[in-house]
Amino acid sequence: MGHEKQSKEQRSRMLQRYDRYLKLEKSLSPNTYQAYRFDLAKLLEFADGEGIDVLDISLDDLHRFAACLHDIGVQPSTQARIICGVRSFFHYLVLEDYRDDDPSELLEGPKLGVRYPEVLTVDEIDRIIAAIDLSQPTGHRNRAIIETLYSCGLRVSELCGLRLSCLYLAEGFIKVEGKGSKQRLVPISPRAIRELQLWFTDRNSTSWPIARGHEDFVFLSQRGKAISRVMVFHIVKQLAAAADITKTISPHTFRHSFATHLLEGGANLRAIQAMMGHESLATTEIYTHIDRQMLRSELKEHHPFYSEE
Repeated sequence: MGHEKQSKEQRSRMLQRYDRYLKLEKSLSPNTYQAYRFDLAKLLEFADGEGIDVLDISLDDLHRFAACLHDIGVQPSTQARIICGVRSFFHYLVLEDYRDDDPSELLEGPKLGVRYPEVLTVDEIDRIIAAIDLSQPTGHRNRAIIETLYSCGLRVSELCGLRLSCLYLAEGFIKVEGKGSKQRLVPISPRAIRELQLWFTDRNSTSWPIARGHEDFVFLSQRGKAISRVMVFHIVKQLAAAADITKTISPHTFRHSFATHLLEGGANLRAIQAMMGHESLATTEIYTHIDRQMLRSELKEHHPFYSEE
């Protein structure tokens, strides 16, 4: 397309005009207007991260953006709404002669028949944690499991394989081995760190056996072996019932809730992708060179449990 790159002032004026278009000509309700602006902000954030001027965005770029939303676990209905907002923006750009073409015309929305895991509210997660009986030997362990799942957005296999030698709690990070043995550093919240430390007190007591060869695993069964995926599923099901949660949930629900809450809170898409270990669409280098301080600041600002209390 070869447009001359916009200055910040030019882009700002263009976005102000789009704002007026939404408010005056489209006569959107306040909620719909806010949704369109949120959707556009996510697209602009993606384009900036890719070094693409908004006037040069192609259909391929939009496909990568849409796939990025899918990767971090955004519900199909929300993906469809975001794509609708993106189409509105490009329609405006053509209408006002900013562009000659509309790359969103051939952008397909998600299949709305696809079912994703339920998303828990922050209150529901608090209720699940509160339902854990700390008088039981497994109480602190189970609390640490839930806090770590939700605080770090881990897959259940990553939680079960987590090792003591991969914890850097003083620095506020853990090293996670994901799919294909690919490793990543993920910030961990102060709440999760406190629960881990309480669990370590129980784990290190003489009453908790540790099987040979399992000394380095963080989470152990009462037989002293690394906790299994089946056991974590069982723990989550039991706690959901105890907390009167009627949604059908699994350990993956906490990972999905982690991404959804960060996205809704305004967190950076690339930061969410990096923390979850996805690398499909954007260039792989972003995961190896991404600023760890940026990841921590994104969590501190946008994760409901990431308080410094």
